[in-house]
Amino acid sequence: MKELHSGRLFWPNTWEQYKSYPTLSKGLQVQVAIIGGGMSGSMCAYVLEKSGISTAVFERDTIAGGSTSANTGLLQFSNDIMLCDLIDQIGRGPAVRFYAACVKAVKQIGEIASNLDFNPHYVPRSSLYYASSEQDLPKLRKEYETLRKNGFDVQFWEPDIISKHFPFRRSGAIITNNDAEVNPFRFVHGMADAAAAFGARIYEHTDVISHEQLSNGKHQLTSAGGHVIQADQVIYAIGYEPEELRGQLIKPVMNRSFAAVTAVQDKDKLLHWYNQMFIWETARPYLYMRTTVDGRVIIGGLDERFEHPVDGEQKRGQRIDKLYDKLTAHFPMLDAPFEYEWSATFGESVDGLPFVGEDPQQPGVYYCLGYGGNGTVYSMIATHILHNLITEGYHPLADIVGLKRPSLQL
Repeated sequence: MKELHSGRLFWPNTWEQYKSYPTLSKGLQVQVAIIGGGMSGSMCAYVLEKSGISTAVFERDTIAGGSTSANTGLLQFSNDIMLCDLIDQIGRGPAVRFYAACVKAVKQIGEIASNLDFNPHYVPRSSLYYASSEQDLPKLRKEYETLRKNGFDVQFWEPDIISKHFPFRRSGAIITNNDAEVNPFRFVHGMADAAAAFGARIYEHTDVISHEQLSNGKHQLTSAGGHVIQADQVIYAIGYEPEELRGQLIKPVMNRSFAAVTAVQDKDKLLHWYNQMFIWETARPYLYMRTTVDGRVIIGGLDERFEHPVDGEQKRGQRIDKLYDKLTAHFPMLDAPFEYEWSATFGESVDGLPFVGEDPQQPGVYYCLGYGGNGTVYSMIATHILHNLITEGYHPLADIVGLKRPSLQL
């Protein structure tokens, strides 16, 4: 199994009362078999089972134990690829529809969060997206105009407005509304518990080691324990383990990133952080910052073009020290030390969009892979696309994110 993160993670320490699920101990039949029990897999199980489609989730480790535990918990409708660039890439109509779907997905996540048995700390937020340099300002203004003209809820802040609300000054920033934050660990466990209550069967420590399609069109999976699962459809929601992918799917670009979480900050000092907005920037790789419900700060970035997380504490610490310097450069009054820090693998597609849809070579095999910085939002979009593809055979976004889209060949 691929190592997805190293260091001391924050999110698993925020919820100790989560449920455990059994290992598969016998064969079974199910309509949809979902491989992977992270954000995408749990979301699929929740939505599909709630709609009356029988599902079973097979997780080789534990629910929310993979990349979910290193998730940023940022829910934004803006993407790593700007809307103006996405329009150039796939056309205005599809690009605007995709961005609108991201807005809707943030709200849908909030609706699910409000119906869970315990609070996943979903909080509506706005984001400050600033120009990292004067050279980036014209492009940022273009993006603002593109968003505004296409009906998205945005404002543009000039330097004086930024410095009025924050202890730093930048040449310009887009304010995007309709974003949110969530505790990904609690959210995934909440969805898994709710899906199980609806009737989904969830299995931990159950590794699916083979998959074959039978002559009748059904799919036969075999677990490492030798148990056979028959399913009408199979969804691969396997996060950042691309060697697991089937068919001719184009593999993502794998990177590693770094993140850290402070101790609880003095409340008076956080008053200098206007409306607890998310903060990110135009530079690539970009820096991001957010707060938590208990008054901590999460900061991350410093992405590197290497697949494996940094294991050595000393080497990882060099990057974490840089994150602390960047945090205090933005907010000099914040002095609480880091209590958690980690390095994690993440994947990006070649065109900045997720991999969602049916395998072109294997009918009934679907992918729910939310690659990119907007992974949780992408997973919500993907879940509804797959639901519609399974039940109706069509979804208006399917061609934009499907596995045969032309932009994958760029």
